[in-house]
Amino acid sequence: MAQPILRTERLLLVPLADRHLELEVQLDSDPEVLRYLDARTPTRDEVAASHQRRMAMAGKVDGLGFWTAHLCDGGEEGEFVGLMMLPPAHGPDQPDDPTVCDLGYRLVRRHWRQGLASEASRVLLRHAFDTIGQSRVIAQTMAVNAGSIGVMRAIGMRYVRTYYPQFDDPLPDTHLGEVEYEMTRTMWEATSW
Repeated sequence: MAQPILRTERLLLVPLADRHLELEVQLDSDPEVLRYLDARTPTRDEVAASHQRRMAMAGKVDGLGFWTAHLCDGGEEGEFVGLMMLPPAHGPDQPDDPTVCDLGYRLVRRHWRQGLASEASRVLLRHAFDTIGQSRVIAQTMAVNAGSIGVMRAIGMRYVRTYYPQFDDPLPDTHLGEVEYEMTRTMWEATSW
């Protein structure tokens, strides 16, 4: 199954494609957008390499991957809002389980605090559980990233743990750890939205 185009009341989520690279470059050029992800702004070549890794990861489990989010404009791709992520769970402390995926979001700063990350995340959760049949969706961020944690809570995810990974070039407040939230299939089936 290919990644579908997903729609919400205000957004159109389009599977990430090579034509979206310049949007990723634009997004990653804002240090505030990367505040909890990277200590420096990546070069265009580094963003292009990340884009290629995302494209490759999207093919690992049918239906999972990355989407560009756009304001709806008569069913067409309107203004770029950000990058929405639903790849297979990955990382050194994640099990290699094709029924578990990661939820993530990175929005252009002018679209912060409008509920768009929560709106897009809800449709991604629906896709993960109802279409793909995932057993669990996780989300992780720095413990000090109140905005991202607010989205996780708003969509009904529950806190799982705080952990302390080691980084070669740690960001400020890294010593406070990373948090993980989850939505299980049982939790999803009990949601009312």
